[in-house]
Amino acid sequence: MANITQGALVAADSIRAQILAILRAWGMPEDTAATTAQIMVETDLLGVDSHGVSMLMSYEEMIGKGQIEVAARPRVVRDSGPTALLDGGAGLGHPVSVQGMEMAVEKALQYGVGVVGVVNSHHFGAAGAYARIASERGVIGMVTSSTRGVLMLPTRGSVPVLGTNPIAFAAPAQRNKPFVLDMATTTVAGNKVKVYHLNDKEMPAGWMMDDKGQTFTDPHLGMDTMAKRKPGGITPLGGTPDMGSHKGYGLAMLAHILGGTLVGASFSPIRNRSQKPDEPNNIGHYFMALDPKAFREEGAFEADLDDAIDVLHATPRANPDEPVLVAGEPEEAMREARLRDGVPIPTMLDRHIRDLAERCGAPYLLRPNA
Repeated sequence: MANITQGALVAADSIRAQILAILRAWGMPEDTAATTAQIMVETDLLGVDSHGVSMLMSYEEMIGKGQIEVAARPRVVRDSGPTALLDGGAGLGHPVSVQGMEMAVEKALQYGVGVVGVVNSHHFGAAGAYARIASERGVIGMVTSSTRGVLMLPTRGSVPVLGTNPIAFAAPAQRNKPFVLDMATTTVAGNKVKVYHLNDKEMPAGWMMDDKGQTFTDPHLGMDTMAKRKPGGITPLGGTPDMGSHKGYGLAMLAHILGGTLVGASFSPIRNRSQKPDEPNNIGHYFMALDPKAFREEGAFEADLDDAIDVLHATPRANPDEPVLVAGEPEEAMREARLRDGVPIPTMLDRHIRDLAERCGAPYLLRPNA
């Protein structure tokens, strides 16, 4: 295995400009392109390299096939009291997801709870980016989504059936940063394998298995496996298919039931039987917001959450030099560091973006951080 290719550190503004230039060249309207670029850059800043700028090549492929309507605008299908359903128009999932979570927040502030579903969407990046929208406005947010990929090996199974179906949850505090849980229901998100492939970096053991139940660490074999050129898949959260993985498998189904079945989105194993190459993926999303003031006096929830987080922080350290962390804090620390130093762009990814920009007629704008 070759050494990791470090590439360059690139300023967030440069990455945002590059994404915008490409989205515009594809024909995306200015407002939805700006929303998409902002979510993608925030995802990279938070350290979720698998779901940010590195997704552009996948989006290009789907647009080229006619699966994604790049100029689509979301529309409201149902709107009744605290609930609503949006249609993504077969466009990229970022604009409709921002609209969905903001709509859920507004409903929560009015009714105490707001639930907005999205149907006919595509990949929306990192679920945590939308849960954070809720916590930034002082309410609790929860997000789930169905997926287009079929990557997860079910309990005792040798063939993938489910996707990485994410779940995210965010809650506001006062003294502390918001509590933000953002997780795939597999051991690792499929696009993380892509990041290791781009960096030519060996994967941790246990992420993926072949159809014989043997784990492997070669990221290039991992990419072949996800592309169905090789048998196998990604393990469920909680272990290998014969060791407690039913919990991760169950969480994946929970995410699909809310983010897929409830809103009328497709179930990938069924859709794949008849889907034509140019047909959209019909991914669904689920956004819920809860106003703590519907349950407690103003500020009481945040104060109690702060107390709970303080107890966690005060836990005796296993390593005196490493503080005890709470969900969301590693991403916040990463964001501060990357705003200061830049976002790492591997050499292979940089080459892909250069080529993509040339193909679509967009300027190449990535520059190393000063």
